[in-house]
Amino acid sequence: MSTLLIASDHAGFVLKERLKGYAARRGIKVEDLGVYSRERCDYPLLAAALARAISTKGHLKGILICKSGIGNSIVANRFPGVRAALCYNVRAALLSRRHNDSNILVLGAGFVTVAVAKKIVAAWLRTPFEGGRHLRRLKQIEKIEKAIKGA
Repeated sequence: MSTLLIASDHAGFVLKERLKGYAARRGIKVEDLGVYSRERCDYPLLAAALARAISTKGHLKGILICKSGIGNSIVANRFPGVRAALCYNVRAALLSRRHNDSNILVLGAGFVTVAVAKKIVAAWLRTPFEGGRHLRRLKQIEKIEKAIKGA
């Protein structure tokens, strides 16, 4: 796997730091795009930086964390080729990879414990995309993105 990108706002900082250590202990190279403290910040800038890297710079996967995960999801999914999935449990993470080939995992630090977040991340990282009928649907999403971009 290439480098896993990770970013959070102030509300997700503690969880981000814990997940960085978790990934490193499993031999996963992590690039932290911020924030670097609990000082209040604006999540859209961080979500956009990570989503842009996934969309245009060849990074394969990333994790975004904020209080609910909703704002990060909204921002990230504005970028072509990004399929950000907000997951509060392992089953959602599995399905987001199997059926949607999600490339950004979004977590809400106010809704998951560190232990649950670790299980979600582990499941998300190890689960492959199934393809098949799901590939047809991803191609439809790509057509929609292209139509919007051309509009």
